[in-house]
Amino acid sequence: MTAGSDERYGGRIDSAQPSRLPKSYLVRTELEEILSDMSEGDPVPSERDLAVRFEVARETVRQALRDLLVEGRIRRQGRGTVVSRPKMVQPLSLRSYTEGAISFGRVPGRLLVNWEDVPADADTADVLGLALGTPVMHLERVLLADGERIGLESTFLPLARFRALYDTYDPTTSLYAAVRASGIELGRATERIETVLASPREAALLECTTALPLLLLNRRSVDGKGEPIERVRSLYRGDRIAFEAQLSR
Repeated sequence: MTAGSDERYGGRIDSAQPSRLPKSYLVRTELEEILSDMSEGDPVPSERDLAVRFEVARETVRQALRDLLVEGRIRRQGRGTVVSRPKMVQPLSLRSYTEGAISFGRVPGRLLVNWEDVPADADTADVLGLALGTPVMHLERVLLADGERIGLESTFLPLARFRALYDTYDPTTSLYAAVRASGIELGRATERIETVLASPREAALLECTTALPLLLLNRRSVDGKGEPIERVRSLYRGDRIAFEAQLSR
């Protein structure tokens, strides 16, 4: 804390700090110290209160709060802001989303958006080894953790291979479990991760703004014989989830 700081909320921004650092960054640094002593659900001081305590403009405080909101350290609740729960950490593996969420102590869920046959576009046809326009199964779902929307998953499957899922599969449950139950084991997958912004439709489904950075995962999975199983495009809220991988030589 800076000299003369308030015991709970911090004090003014020290003018001795390097001038090249934006004031909003310095405010955010002070706020991170405050948040470290708070618990999930605790109310964050108001913009006005923080502006007075740090002796900066409210817009400076607002920018610092925006940064912490994007990082997932805080969240909106009603008209106020509270400390957010830690991000869910999802392993990069062939385990299903359900298994990953449960291992982190969260309750997984899914909301069905679309489930239909569509003609394979060029990318889908290439990934699944099909001719352009071949019918494929398209399954689009919102991913939930403890009822909170954290992801949007769009899966394409070869229709000829997985048509029976229409009769046997509950789309609110794990797709990988259903694939394994059909006698098909996932062998390996290639996954690419990027950062993107949501389209208006995606933002509405994820209950976020189009300015929130999202993690985009594109996956191609095959079975033990190298036969394509799926093409998956998943969007995850960057303020709600993080990914980790185990690396070894």
